[in-house]
This record gives sequence, structure tokens and C-alpha cells, in this order.
Amino acid sequence: MINVIVTYTVKPEFVSENKLNIQKFLNDFKDLDQETFEYKVYIKEDGITFLHYSNYINEEVQYEVLNIPSFKEFQKLRDESGLNDSHKVEILQSI
Repeated sequence: MINVIVTYTVKPEFVSENKLNIQKFLNDFKDLDQETFEYKVYIKEDGITFLHYSNYINEEVQYEVLNIPSFKEFQKLRDESGLNDSHKVEILQSI
């Protein structure tokens, strides 16, 4: 099982657009086999920091999920919005 947490902070004026972009890829994820992965997105109390939690049964599923066109577009638009080096990816180890 692959478990990942991604956090990043966007500019306040980009929050609404980011939420819409997230909803687009989450809707597309519904067409995939939900038994093979989990993907959840949260916004922190500051209203501008997003946390994405995901887990995948293997690397093939992770690759499939992360290469959905709407997800790639979300990443592009998010990165172009100006993250000020706030983007952080953490791989979690099960105990």
C-alpha cells in the first residue's frame, strides 16, 4: 500500500478556482475502481492550505490515478498560481 500526503498553500484569490479544479478531478476519479485507491482533499483552518491524502494498492494504480487528464490540468494550474515553495509531498509508512 502506498500512502501519500501532499500539502500546499495557495494565494487567497486562487482558493475558489483551486476548489473547482479539485472537484473536476475528483469527479473523474469516480470512473475508476474505488476499491484500488482512496483520495481525499481537505482545506486547513487558514482557508488557503490544502491537504491531499491518498493511498493506492500499488504503483500501477497510483500511476493510473495521477495521470488522469483533469488531475494533470489541476496540477498545472495549481503550480502556475504561485505556491511560494509551499508544496510538500510526504510518503507515509504503515506501522
